[in-house]
Amino acid sequence: MTVAVPPPPLRCPSWWSPASPSHHLHSFFFFRRRGAAMARPPVLSVALPSDTGRVLSIQSHTVQGYVGNKSAVFPLQLLGFDVDPINSVQFSNHTGYPTFRGQVLNGSQLWDLIEGLEENDLLHYTHLLTGYIGSVSFLTTVLQVVDKLRSVNPDLVYVCDPVLGDEGKLYVPQDLISVYQQKVVPVATMLTPNQFEVELLTGLRITSEEDGLKACNTLHDAGPRKVVITSALIEDKLLLIGSHKKAKEQPPEQFKIEIPKIPAYFTGTGDLTTALLLGWSNKYPDNLDRAAELAVSSLQALLRRTVEDYKRAGFDPSTSSLEIRLIQSQDEIRSPQITCKAVKYS
Repeated sequence: MTVAVPPPPLRCPSWWSPASPSHHLHSFFFFRRRGAAMARPPVLSVALPSDTGRVLSIQSHTVQGYVGNKSAVFPLQLLGFDVDPINSVQFSNHTGYPTFRGQVLNGSQLWDLIEGLEENDLLHYTHLLTGYIGSVSFLTTVLQVVDKLRSVNPDLVYVCDPVLGDEGKLYVPQDLISVYQQKVVPVATMLTPNQFEVELLTGLRITSEEDGLKACNTLHDAGPRKVVITSALIEDKLLLIGSHKKAKEQPPEQFKIEIPKIPAYFTGTGDLTTALLLGWSNKYPDNLDRAAELAVSSLQALLRRTVEDYKRAGFDPSTSSLEIRLIQSQDEIRSPQITCKAVKYS
């Protein structure tokens, strides 16, 4: 004679109670028949991607303040992107403070995260965005990430902000420069260096607009179709110089935007600028000048708000580096009014 053994009772979480008005909903989620596997729900950012895209952003991160991913992720989300951030470093605050603490991600840890995504079929991205990278080993792993993502999506757009330094000061080890020159630039879709960085990458001194255009052409020859020198001080004018090479047999379309000078120093503006260029150039893929107008105008509105808010707080904004007012400027990020116009070179 066979005696039927009842199944063990369903184990419920401690907060579950039959007296709860929603206990039927809870029991729906936690009950399953013995031997029946629960279907894994789809990842909606993959199954139902946004019209804009899905971005993997590998940059620095601070707990307080807005630099790196903290400066890039929120604006891209406002512009409609799903953004997955990987933090190359995680610091308490940016390094301009008297002290900072935190951790640095190494190349093997980065690859471990990529393998975790791959194991769960989560590697379909439309865009890769990279910013500050502090070591050759990490940058080498980023190149492996580019190859891996393009094996899943050959049309991946790689937007690279080659954070090397500014105003003659190098932020990273010297040996990173050659890795960027020889390996990163050739695989980038868009490159967004500042004046000092484009000089390091091309070996050209930028003292005139013609020098800037020549540097853009040099970078086009190495790989990227879009190059934006995000800030260049030329003849006492602060300029953005953009260049879009749409076809190999045609000369690039090139333009400049004069950027109003604001008598203050800000952190995170380069990271924000690149994120905005990614976002708006995705909406206007054939009009880099239009995308740059929107990005610069948005940034300028945000910086003006930042200065005004510091003044309201009784602080002289010209005396120290300022944390940008990102959250308070979301309207200017989402729907900027164009105040900075592009002028095309003939």
